[in-house]
Amino acid sequence: MMVGGPLFQNKSIAVFCGSASGNHYDYQSDAFDTGRALASAGHRIVYGGGHVGLMGALADGCIDARGHITGVMPRALVDREIAHKGLSELRIVADMHERKADMADRADAFVVLPGGSGTLEEFFEQWTWGQIGYHEKPIGLLNLSGYFDPLLTMLDQMVHCGFLSKPHREMLLDGSNVSALLEGFACYNHPPVKGYNSNR
Repeated sequence: MMVGGPLFQNKSIAVFCGSASGNHYDYQSDAFDTGRALASAGHRIVYGGGHVGLMGALADGCIDARGHITGVMPRALVDREIAHKGLSELRIVADMHERKADMADRADAFVVLPGGSGTLEEFFEQWTWGQIGYHEKPIGLLNLSGYFDPLLTMLDQMVHCGFLSKPHREMLLDGSNVSALLEGFACYNHPPVKGYNSNR
């Protein structure tokens, strides 16, 4: 299924990223630039709704470019006053499961920025769902300052050891800037749904 090409315009892109800022200034500034670049390219952003860490920088960048950004946040986190106040829309949901489902339903593609265990959990779920045919949406790792290099090496190891097929490794895009990911989204061709070998 081709989901990119000339039709990949004015899309809704879910962004997964850290609620921490990281130890290097570039992470924060790059997250701001990512929000600004996606908005300037005409895309809408869906994200976790926070004003802290890379999440807040992403939102600030989108708002700076007068883009549309929707936050999705469980009530318990809103009550702890970490929701961003300047969003186009804030959707309050019951829990983390509903948050992820809502973001996935709204998204035409996924971009992953540096983050911790929560960011990786969100990423791996959507990548796995793509492999088994729950959706056919492109996913890209924004590999800022080589942050995801060890993960990419591990994924190649999974292919080498027979736990991941080469097409499903290649369906995951990665790039050091937003433009590279958007170019990949524009020509994305979803691989066949994962099959299972009963002998393994």
